[in-house]
Amino acid sequence: MQYAVRSAFLTLTLVFAASACSADASESESLQHARRLLRETILIDGHNDLPWVIRTHEAARGDVKRYDISSRVPGQTDLERLRQGGVGAQFWSVYTPSEAPGGFARTQLEQIDIARRMIERYPEALQLATSAADVRDAHRNGRIASMLGVEGGHAIENSLGALRAYYDLGVRYMTLTHNSHTDWADSAAQAPKHDGLTEFGEKVVLEMNRLGMLVDLSHTSDATAAHAMRISKAPVIFSHSSARALCDVPRNVPDHLLRQLADNGGVVMATFVAGFVDPEVSRIQMPAIEEAKRRAEGKSAEERSRIYAEIMDGVQIPTVSLSKVADHIEHIREAAGVEHIGIGADYDGNDLWPEKLSDVSGYPYLFAELIRRGWSDRELQMLAGENVLRVMAQAEDVARKMRNE
Repeated sequence: MQYAVRSAFLTLTLVFAASACSADASESESLQHARRLLRETILIDGHNDLPWVIRTHEAARGDVKRYDISSRVPGQTDLERLRQGGVGAQFWSVYTPSEAPGGFARTQLEQIDIARRMIERYPEALQLATSAADVRDAHRNGRIASMLGVEGGHAIENSLGALRAYYDLGVRYMTLTHNSHTDWADSAAQAPKHDGLTEFGEKVVLEMNRLGMLVDLSHTSDATAAHAMRISKAPVIFSHSSARALCDVPRNVPDHLLRQLADNGGVVMATFVAGFVDPEVSRIQMPAIEEAKRRAEGKSAEERSRIYAEIMDGVQIPTVSLSKVADHIEHIREAAGVEHIGIGADYDGNDLWPEKLSDVSGYPYLFAELIRRGWSDRELQMLAGENVLRVMAQAEDVARKMRNE
């Protein structure tokens, strides 16, 4: 009898061990599959704030030599981790805060300068790209295609001339607002003022179409996003937003706008930020952020950073599963279609991330999760970058036609 019990116990132990080994093997196989796919396709990330980190890092202060991304850096982005993550193209956000001292345009020009000097410093790894063809050329050369995106329409200071100048310097998208209204468009972060775009706001969108600059609707109010999609002659993007149906924050995109986006032909580039993918994190985090905003109002950039760090250090945030990000991506696929999804993690712009997605090396883990969920290679290629490349090419076609007209 004792022998029979021991035998049964041993059998169950072997079964459980075999199941665990099988699960490990499956994960390893899916991860290998993901890494192989990301070597063969172009992974485009829609938003990374590295240029602002270089500007504000205490030792670097805008010096790209001191913040040397050829070695390990304190932030979330460097060349080695970009390679590990399989990144093929990156929109570098040339962010300018709406309270920037010395004028928005000056800060914006300095941010473009930092980004371009960073790209020029690593020619073996990075290549400036201003078109879909440039992105494919960089990938053939084994380099990460590097594009520029202005975050916040306040940076043009109500001037279409400034908008055109930024385009000439390589900027290929502009987020119409950041966390404050402009004189011509409403932000998601404040109570409505214009109920969408003003007449000048419409002119900004159409001039972006004429130039071939992507209209980015992350951070905009629902009314602004809907208005922009109605009048834009080219597909639009949300460079770093997820699904509001799964996490009810203003930064995310509601289902009715996802359906409108499908009609427009654009792309939502899903963010990884924990507070925008997990409603429990958002519930805990948002009051602390509001308190930090209140206390930091009118303070210097250094003092604001200290206040935010002090308050957020005292907040207990639960661990967020990587599967939450995959859930958002699948929801966007269901609401808008697989042709309208991309990736826009928002690295170096936040500090709270899901497990395995804490820096730019983590993309293969997300793709492995989607592989386990049954996504085909073709669907994964569309998510990785083909959808965004299509939008870029279509925006370039619209620009050529409008210039001819």
